[in-house]
Amino acid sequence: MSCFMFPGQPFARAGQFPDDPDFRELAAMAKQRVSFDLDTFAWIGREWTESVKLQVYGVVMSLYETRRFRSTGISPSIIGEHSLGIYPALAACSSLPEEEAIELAFRVGCATAVMGESGTYAIGCVVGLTLEPLQAIAENNGVYLANLNTSRHFLLSGERKNMEAAMAEALNAGAFSAKTFACDAPLHTPLMAVVADEMRIVFNDYRYREPAVPLMNHIDQDCLTAADMAAFMLRGMQMPVYWEKTYLALKAAGGGRFYEAGVGESLKKFNRWIESEF
Repeated sequence: MSCFMFPGQPFARAGQFPDDPDFRELAAMAKQRVSFDLDTFAWIGREWTESVKLQVYGVVMSLYETRRFRSTGISPSIIGEHSLGIYPALAACSSLPEEEAIELAFRVGCATAVMGESGTYAIGCVVGLTLEPLQAIAENNGVYLANLNTSRHFLLSGERKNMEAAMAEALNAGAFSAKTFACDAPLHTPLMAVVADEMRIVFNDYRYREPAVPLMNHIDQDCLTAADMAAFMLRGMQMPVYWEKTYLALKAAGGGRFYEAGVGESLKKFNRWIESEF
């Protein structure tokens, strides 16, 4: 059976935008609901951060890819989501309308961007080390494992100064690659607790419908109900993404053909890596 996979926030805009009615309709939703003009890649009115831009862009492109797959007769029997991919996944399973998924991602992005006004945070991408030594490096430097994508591909999250030290230690420990990227907030870590109250209000501000297609979560690989949605998203802000476990659970649930609905092919690459080890 077919599985749609929704990746997290892209690191950058990729290529030209599609020129068709579906994209124009989704771009109009973004312009109306969150005052972001995709054509100029600029805010209308109040300025928000580059990360918030990329979050809105990523959701719109995921929704567009979902429409494109369905226009060719491909529909999901199960859905998997990675990090901020939860927002377009909610629309794909008919739990939220598309415009509300865009708005929800924007509101979450704005609330977390405030953390960047009082702190300096970063993501660390480490390739080549296994989990145990990387956990020790994270603990040594006061940062956190945020994405466990494969047995040797991880994202860490935390304060910038600590992340730079962690990346240096990872390279010294034999990592193939250890790169640091700036971010607004340390997503998927306990540090997000400082905005938990505000996030709870945002998540509870929507009426979620029962998923028309099973939607598997990236923490403990359960399928979400409407009653689960708000609590899961709040929990997901403070806990890691377990993609390897999620992919294997999607396969065990019957997933046979996997379609990535979003910018790039990061999840496809992770899946190939995971498959090579089993």
